[in-house]
Amino acid sequence: MSAHPSLDPSVVRWSVPPSERGDRPVLVLLHGYGSDEHDLFGLVPYLPERFAVASLRAPLAPQWPMPGASWYPIEGLDGRDPDAVTAAAHAVLSWVQDAVGPAPVGLLGFSQGGAVALQTLRVAPAAVAFTVVLAGYAADGELPGDAVLAAQRPPVFWGRGAADDVIPTALVDMTAQWLPAHSELSGRVYPGLTHSISQDELDDVRAFLEARLEDLDAHAQA
Repeated sequence: MSAHPSLDPSVVRWSVPPSERGDRPVLVLLHGYGSDEHDLFGLVPYLPERFAVASLRAPLAPQWPMPGASWYPIEGLDGRDPDAVTAAAHAVLSWVQDAVGPAPVGLLGFSQGGAVALQTLRVAPAAVAFTVVLAGYAADGELPGDAVLAAQRPPVFWGRGAADDVIPTALVDMTAQWLPAHSELSGRVYPGLTHSISQDELDDVRAFLEARLEDLDAHAQA
C-alpha cells in the first residue's frame, strides 16, 4: 500500500467552535467524488444537535475537468483500487487521532466518502464507534480488522437508492453480503432514489444516530 495522503486541517468545517466541543461525541462527514467539505455540511440541521460535526475535505484532485476533491482516483466506473481506498482511510484515521482525541467518533460518508468511512472502520475498528454509508460500498479484499468486526459487529447504517446507477452492481452485491457478516446492519433501499440523499433517508439516519447516542450513554453508565 502506498503512503497515505494527509488532510488539510485548516479547511475542516465544524458545527461548533472549539470552546463548545468538550467531550461531545464527534460525527465526521466524508463527501463524495468531486465535492468538498461544504457539501455534506448542509446535513447538519438534520442531525442530532448533540454531535460535534466535522466535515473534511478529501486530499486529492479529481481528473480535469471535474471540480472539487476526491478521496481516491476513479478510472471509469470499475476503476476503484482497494489500496487507494485504504490509503484514504489511513488519512482520515490520522486526522481523527490528531484532532479529536478520546471523544467517541462516528463516520458518515456519501458515495466514495462512504467507502472510505467503512474502510476506516475496517482499518481501525477500535477507533470508530459506528459508520453511516450513503450510496457507498465495501471495498474489495480483506483487511486485518475484518475478523474483529465479524466478532464485534459494530453498528453500520447502509442506505442506497434503488435507481442508483453510479456504484457498480458487483460492488453493491458484494457489500450486501459483506456487511451482514461484519456489522450490526441497519438501513434501507429507497425506491426511485438515484445517486443522492432523500428526506426519508435523512430521517432514518437521524433515528440511527439517536440510537447511537443512547448506546454511548448506556456505555458511560455501565
